[in-house]
Amino acid sequence: MSRQAPDRDVAPTVQRLRLRYAKRGRLRFSSHRDFQRAFERALRRAGVPIAFSAGFSPHPKVSYANAAPTGSASEAEYLEIGLQAACDPHRLRQALDDALPPGLDVIEVVVARTPDFVARLQASVWRIELPEVDVAAASAAARALLEADEVVVERLTKQGRRSFDARGAVLSLDVAPAGEDPGGCAILTAVVRHGTPTVRPDDVLAALRRVADLVPPAPPRVTRLAQGPLDPGQRTVGDPFAEDRA
Repeated sequence: MSRQAPDRDVAPTVQRLRLRYAKRGRLRFSSHRDFQRAFERALRRAGVPIAFSAGFSPHPKVSYANAAPTGSASEAEYLEIGLQAACDPHRLRQALDDALPPGLDVIEVVVARTPDFVARLQASVWRIELPEVDVAAASAAARALLEADEVVVERLTKQGRRSFDARGAVLSLDVAPAGEDPGGCAILTAVVRHGTPTVRPDDVLAALRRVADLVPPAPPRVTRLAQGPLDPGQRTVGDPFAEDRA
């Protein structure tokens, strides 16, 4: 006998909102699943009229987009929620930000006025701090990577160990010192195109190790500064909320 979903009165979605949030400080070590649990608790605490799906196991209408890897900080994480009642985006941002733990911070909320939001997340800007790495050595490694036609790296995925080209996704890679001492900390700023598989900051570091034997003596500190539509000519990343604001 086939099971049928119970009859429930499911309130329709009357408003969709898109949120930009940050992972900062120690909360960069929270996994995507950790954030999902924290966010759903925050929705309840803030009294957000979230819409739910139908079926046997209704769940909140929350869509997450391209989360940063665990251990990476980020200033540009995105999600979309569906609501049963219209809310003021500014008040909802404050209520959710107050309900989330410090370090998981809601930066901006806009009304979703356009389709295909995820398709706009075409590239990311990553800041990779390399403590105790000389800027000259980091610059030489970056040049070697950019001059290469292909740099194959390996990563352990859910489907097993996978090899792929990390070079093709790196559109630019700039190097600067963290302060006045060029030997104290090198800072890489990378514009990385999204693809399948997505090239992550640890893949960029693996590529630098392969082409120039650059091995940081201390753990790198990684922050996503932006993600959004890519301007290939300028190699810059734009604001994915621009069309919704317009």
